[in-house]
Amino acid sequence: MPLECVMARKVAEHAGRIAENRKARHEFFIDERHEAGLALQGWEVKALRAGRLQLQEAYVLLKNGEAWLFGAHVSPLPTTSTHVVADPTRNRKLLLHRRQIDAMIGAVERKGFTIVPLVAYWKDGKAKLEIGLARGKKQHDKRADERERDWRREKARVMKGRR
Repeated sequence: MPLECVMARKVAEHAGRIAENRKARHEFFIDERHEAGLALQGWEVKALRAGRLQLQEAYVLLKNGEAWLFGAHVSPLPTTSTHVVADPTRNRKLLLHRRQIDAMIGAVERKGFTIVPLVAYWKDGKAKLEIGLARGKKQHDKRADERERDWRREKARVMKGRR
């Protein structure tokens, strides 16, 4: 496949992406993924369009049968209206179906899973958040993943040199 096609596909994959929580893949095993909508205010939508979202310290809690995103930081734009008080770390409601929330409640309470935000992206003009049911990794799991990643890199480097 020509290099131009590969590069165009990679750009298209990341075109709608707002933010990614890379730390989550390092800290957790992701078992299930769900797509949730975000209930946002007007200034937050503009900030997301500018890519001003951080998910590194964010987490999801289930309270009173609703899913909430805590700790996500949306930096307000300098052009935010003067009559709006912008709170960058406010809790945001996640929009999910009742069945999805019930399944997550069962997994979190009975099986000891954690819900972590993975990727924020645009879909049909709406902000979406991919959340994952996750189990924590132990230190030896993290080291094994790092060894495997290094091995894949080294293997690719050797194979590239053979041509």
